[in-house]
Amino acid sequence: MAISDLYSSGKHKQEIGHFANVVKIAKADGEITDNEKALLIRAGKNLHISLEEFTVILNDPDKFPINAPVSYDDRIERLYRLARMILVDGEAKLTEVQLMRKIAVGLHFSNDNAEKICDEAIHLVLNENDLEDFTKAIKIVNKV
Repeated sequence: MAISDLYSSGKHKQEIGHFANVVKIAKADGEITDNEKALLIRAGKNLHISLEEFTVILNDPDKFPINAPVSYDDRIERLYRLARMILVDGEAKLTEVQLMRKIAVGLHFSNDNAEKICDEAIHLVLNENDLEDFTKAIKIVNKV
């Protein structure tokens, strides 16, 4: 097996873990709306999730670990995608926000700052900030 194959499979494991987190957010309130389903399909394509993987993850997202990326910017992007899923149906439900905070800690944001970071993330997405502006703002809230 080539080193590039190892990198690819490691990256794909991160993508699967992230997709599972997005699915967990979508399912947190007990139902997946049409808007959430559409975002899941787009996210699955963007993350190179096969139809078989999509089905398995959708049925049991808790089987898959977070596998946080090493890159700080990549972790912020994961947070951005989670906030977008929370707000895709126009409101941030408490169960979804609480789950996002747990995932943020799994993405190596500090436990002490996770609530503040997630609240800011939701606020930024609610105000339609793009990923670039979102990243800048989160770096201000979460100085490392």
